[in-house]
Amino acid sequence: MKPNVTMRPILLWILVNIYPPFLMGQVQEIRDLSLSSAVELALKNYPAVRAAKAHAGAADAGIELARTSYLPKIDLLWQENRATRNNVFGLLLPQSTIPSISGPVLGTTALGDSAWGSAGGMLVSWEPFDFGLRKANLQQARALKIKASAEVEATRLDAAASAADLFLVLAGAEAAARSAQANVDRTLVFSRAVHALVDNQLRPGADASRSDADLAAARNDLIQAQLNVENARASLAESLGLAGADITIASNSLPDLPAGLQLAEAKPEEHPLAEVQKAVIETVRAREQAAASSYFPHFNYQFALFGRGSGALVDGRIDPGKGPFPEVANWATGLSISFSAFDLFAIHARRRAERENEAAETARQDQVIQSLKTQEVRARAALHATQQIAGNTPIRLQAAQETHTRSRARYEAGLGTVVEVADAQRLLAQAEAENAVAKLSVWRALLAGARARGDIRPFLEQAGRTTAGRR
Repeated sequence: MKPNVTMRPILLWILVNIYPPFLMGQVQEIRDLSLSSAVELALKNYPAVRAAKAHAGAADAGIELARTSYLPKIDLLWQENRATRNNVFGLLLPQSTIPSISGPVLGTTALGDSAWGSAGGMLVSWEPFDFGLRKANLQQARALKIKASAEVEATRLDAAASAADLFLVLAGAEAAARSAQANVDRTLVFSRAVHALVDNQLRPGADASRSDADLAAARNDLIQAQLNVENARASLAESLGLAGADITIASNSLPDLPAGLQLAEAKPEEHPLAEVQKAVIETVRAREQAAASSYFPHFNYQFALFGRGSGALVDGRIDPGKGPFPEVANWATGLSISFSAFDLFAIHARRRAERENEAAETARQDQVIQSLKTQEVRARAALHATQQIAGNTPIRLQAAQETHTRSRARYEAGLGTVVEVADAQRLLAQAEAENAVAKLSVWRALLAGARARGDIRPFLEQAGRTTAGRR
């Protein structure tokens, strides 16, 4: 019986969300991954991005918390107790150990006489004005929010650029592995030809040994190239937040290079890392302002409504029917003013510390700007150099191919040696490997320039347009 069409979305959801936990032992597979898809996966899955977003959410909640300081505070209390009624005149220093007793001193010290007592009430407290302290604390919370948001953008840039770079590294490693495989195939064909000549006593046995050595070396180079591919694949999977996944990139992931490639002018002051540092400085300034606003009197308006009940009577008798519930009600209202005069020294020290912190963060901002400018200069130099190399590698490859063909022909005609052919094969293998990764090096230089500018979207659009033009 075929499932109903309307049930297919439900079945698909079950397969995607419920069935995978039973396949924990299986490796996740991603096929034909494109450059833009790799960046999207990194922005979605990479733990650092999710952590930065969570910190931004916490900072946003901090703003709401700072706003609650403008609200009145209401405390409610209810208590029931059974206690003795002994009382003495005297004073107790502020403490939290000995319970207080109210009422007149009675002519008894008996510990056996006890009565019920109860109390309940409500206290409303509110600061009508605070000389800007709450506003300063709110501004500090907003500065932390701006800082967290800037860190999200910086983290997204780092995750996206790292994923794109590792994607290009994997593409280059695969191209180098294909060149190594072609070299093994060539060397194997030549080795078989040499063995045939040696078996027919047309060449000395040393030629066969040399060809075997060259074949083993080519196979070792292929093994190393394949290892580089697997390492690059593992690094890419980790950058996508999918560590351990089996990833294969699209076959057309090596876009052609457009003509006239240049890096746009960078503005280091607008880079996400510079924005983070600006936000850090503003956070320090907000802390300093909050410290400056704290050295003022605290005005606290209070309103209390409360009631008490006691089974102990004024004449010394105990009424067992009284006490469990409040019987006497009272209310009170007033304005209290408190001021800690000697906090001036602590506040002065805090403000001085924050000023020094601001100076340090400003210097760190200058360091970030210097680093970004250096990255841009290096990216421009790398782009210029890789473009020149990419223009030379086809010439070298063609020359190496001609050298290999002629050396093989000379050897087969008895005019050359096996050493000449081995040197030509090694030269051809190097030329193929360099030509395979030359274009990738240009794209990596472009990516480094985009990263230094703080925005890789133009790079992705350019790579996407170029790739789409090849399809």
